[in-house]
Amino acid sequence: MRIGVPREIKASEYRVGLTPASVREVVMHGHEVMVERGAGQGIGVTDETWAKAGARLCATAEDVFAEAEMVVKVKEPQPHEVAMLRPGQVLFTYLHLAADDTLTRALAASGVVGIAYETVTSAEGTLPLLAPMSEVAGRLSIQAGARCLEKPMGGAGILLGGVPGVAPAEVVVLGGGVVGSHAAAMALGLHARVTLLDKSLPRLRQLDAQFGGRVTTVFATHDSTERALLKADLVIGAVLLPGAAAPKLIRREILSRMKPGSVIVDVAIDQGGCAETSRPTTHLDPVFVVDGVVHYCVANMPGAVARTSAQALNNATLPFVLRIAELGYRKALLDGPHLAAGLNVCQGHITHPGVAEAIGAPCVEARPLLQT
Repeated sequence: MRIGVPREIKASEYRVGLTPASVREVVMHGHEVMVERGAGQGIGVTDETWAKAGARLCATAEDVFAEAEMVVKVKEPQPHEVAMLRPGQVLFTYLHLAADDTLTRALAASGVVGIAYETVTSAEGTLPLLAPMSEVAGRLSIQAGARCLEKPMGGAGILLGGVPGVAPAEVVVLGGGVVGSHAAAMALGLHARVTLLDKSLPRLRQLDAQFGGRVTTVFATHDSTERALLKADLVIGAVLLPGAAAPKLIRREILSRMKPGSVIVDVAIDQGGCAETSRPTTHLDPVFVVDGVVHYCVANMPGAVARTSAQALNNATLPFVLRIAELGYRKALLDGPHLAAGLNVCQGHITHPGVAEAIGAPCVEARPLLQT
């Protein structure tokens, strides 16, 4: 199979769909990889390194998209890239379509086979291709939040861990999944006080045991969430409904009563955000203030640590890339439910229920499309 890796063009995105190590592995399995020149600049990889790994260098993204049977990316295609997609071509990347009606309909209209990293599942019921970036984002959210609490960023001027004689910050984590657990671990490491809310009692028990009781675990209700938000100095929005829009847990009315100079890091912004006031920002302009509360809503947080992120992502995605290349997308998707769960659009149709519901469009069963 001919696999294309274009340079990422989303603002402040430095990751790459396949690293040189992954390219070498794919080539050794008998496939061809085309990489756009300059694709690895953000992670310190030269064009010469790509060539040594076995890739064929292409001058432009247009060349990559024109020849590739499968395009492997990191972020959702930008409008210029959508225009280059063609029917039957496989697009394997993060899509986060539930929060973007325009992109969803444009991808469906292109006829592309859009497989989203974030909705691929595992036999254990986890999201294996989302997990590595969730780990990065969870840890990074505390770094970002600590910075935003500083006065020059608009925060209240609080040191996250405090000092002897001065209380540390109150960190509230909404959601006990991968993002939430890693955020809690980082916050504890910086000596903050941490409260974590989740709707699953079994998960709260696991986290209580994991952290040895050092994290206050709270069953999430409207009342408990509101009380936690009102005491928080830093809130990490770590909720996830796979493939669907994030629930709005932080209402505007509550926001107006939060501490002045408190901070929300909305990691769920890729899925629309968990605060009613959230809107996507970039690494170049990461924050805005509403009702005295600082919002950090960067939609590609792991892009700030591109080298770590690209390697972690490739560790997870490479087996799936090889499977699609070896079997072809039809057989690979029909062989089992887990990769098939990643199929969001196919042959002009929306095939993921969460995406279809989020944008108010019909959902078409994928299997008959793949069997034709």
